[in-house]
Amino acid sequence: MKQHSTNYKNTFIEIAEDCPATSGDIPPMKGGSKTVANLQFELVRKNPYKFTSDDVFFQVFAERNDLAKSEYGEAREKFFSKGQPCFRASPLTKRYGWGVHSDKDGKIALYGCETQEYQKLAQDRSLKVVKAMKSGR
Repeated sequence: MKQHSTNYKNTFIEIAEDCPATSGDIPPMKGGSKTVANLQFELVRKNPYKFTSDDVFFQVFAERNDLAKSEYGEAREKFFSKGQPCFRASPLTKRYGWGVHSDKDGKIALYGCETQEYQKLAQDRSLKVVKAMKSGR
């Protein structure tokens, strides 16, 4: 089975041109439950440079679908047998003002668009810098 990946290396994803946030905002919960954005945010914010984007997207999928750890192997293979949207399409980069940096190993961390670190990464010529996808047309 062909495996797809959302991972980037040595890349910085800037917030979308039409992102309404002026700083990195914590995504709100919806009706008392965590949204995809909440789950992505918590995982990456608490574990900078520990996970790849594939790890994060699969973990969020597993949590939302109540998968047992024993089901992870087969479920992950099936999950990545189809292409998945990357962090350029994440609400974190499109709506909540977070840039995503992928290091040389593809491990990621978040930077609020108001921070000096964000500005440094956005200007870093050794990185591939891409914008998140716009929300509107």
